[in-house]
Amino acid sequence: MDDHHVTSGGPREATSEGLPADEEAGEIRRFWQGLGLPGLVDVHTHFMPERVLRKVWEYFDALGPLTGGLSWPITYRQQEAERTTVLREFGVRAFTAMLYPHKPGMARWLNDWAADFAGRTPDCLHTATLFPEPGVDTCVREAVEAGARVFKAHVQVGAYDPADELLDSAWGLLAEARIPVVIHCGSGPAPGKHTGPEPIARVLARHPRLRLIVAHLGMPEYEEFLGLAERYGEVRLDTTMAFTDFAEQLSPFPGRALPRLAGLGDRVLLGSDFPNIPYPYMHQLRALERLDLGDEWLRAVCHDNAAELFGL
Repeated sequence: MDDHHVTSGGPREATSEGLPADEEAGEIRRFWQGLGLPGLVDVHTHFMPERVLRKVWEYFDALGPLTGGLSWPITYRQQEAERTTVLREFGVRAFTAMLYPHKPGMARWLNDWAADFAGRTPDCLHTATLFPEPGVDTCVREAVEAGARVFKAHVQVGAYDPADELLDSAWGLLAEARIPVVIHCGSGPAPGKHTGPEPIARVLARHPRLRLIVAHLGMPEYEEFLGLAERYGEVRLDTTMAFTDFAEQLSPFPGRALPRLAGLGDRVLLGSDFPNIPYPYMHQLRALERLDLGDEWLRAVCHDNAAELFGL
């Protein structure tokens, strides 16, 4: 392993054409069965109101600024029921409904939708979101009381400072409730005004017990976010898109940091970004496998760490 980046695999597995659905499901099942697991737990999957999701897909199709200018075909562009079926056929035991507001006034109705979705989708971890606006602490408290088990925050899309004082009591409430927050705070695929490790470091200085799950391993500031996880015992990272051929073109993971990632093996969680990924789901799993960090590490990342965190 060199000191510059993780070596990519061949292009075949990273194509968006993939295998026929039944063959892909079979390959994924063989992967986790070979590790002796009961299935996968994916902490970074997107379910949201259909009209909102269509807007997201239109953004990717138009190569919006936050795509990094890369072609981004949506591999699993299906109806909601089909997408849940696909995950179940893959053997994903539990998944999330990562949804997020881009302006004030959205969080509460997104949370209402997510509560309904979780109610009719028992294998979905009830997900909620938040935004820095007056009343955010009440909104978060209502979601927690309604049974939310994980929150999503998107600093890049929301264009807000996570250390905004408006959010301070909300972070405190979530830290006290020990509810994890998957947060897109790294500067990939394109930087935002408040992305990067510095704002998150300020949040953690105030709330060191906050269970932040840094999405995409903090891409591209991998090493800085590894440092925050090493400093704060409740900080975790998800693997979403990391190490895939697609991500390695954009933000290669430094090979010198792999031992640190291995050392945090109990706090790295599988994430995929399903359905909004430009390659087959299996490619994310193969990308983790080819790191050659061992079966124990893979078992923990693909299932056990999240199963313990969420009490599955």
